[in-house]
Amino acid sequence: MRLTQDQQTAIRSAGAEMFGAKVGVWLFGSRVDDSLRGGDIDILLDIADPVDNPALLAAQFAVKVSRLMAGRKVDVVVFAPNLARLPIHDVAFREGIKL
Repeated sequence: MRLTQDQQTAIRSAGAEMFGAKVGVWLFGSRVDDSLRGGDIDILLDIADPVDNPALLAAQFAVKVSRLMAGRKVDVVVFAPNLARLPIHDVAFREGIKL
């Protein structure tokens, strides 16, 4: 995984701050492959409770994490009980690493 322990902790803390202690924060995409370089940070938020306006929540979390990561591009996908399960969710759960 190409995130430092401090970065992982900061991302987990941001998730808990915004969504509560039950949120699952998953890193997926190129950052889980140590043989690659660069790339944005792809995050899946697994939220235990139904959410309103998931696009806004994803954008707010992406901005928060981007600021923590010195402006690095961050993409966020939200999964919650009231949202349809999409192929991107399956990829993130299958190939990702829970922080």
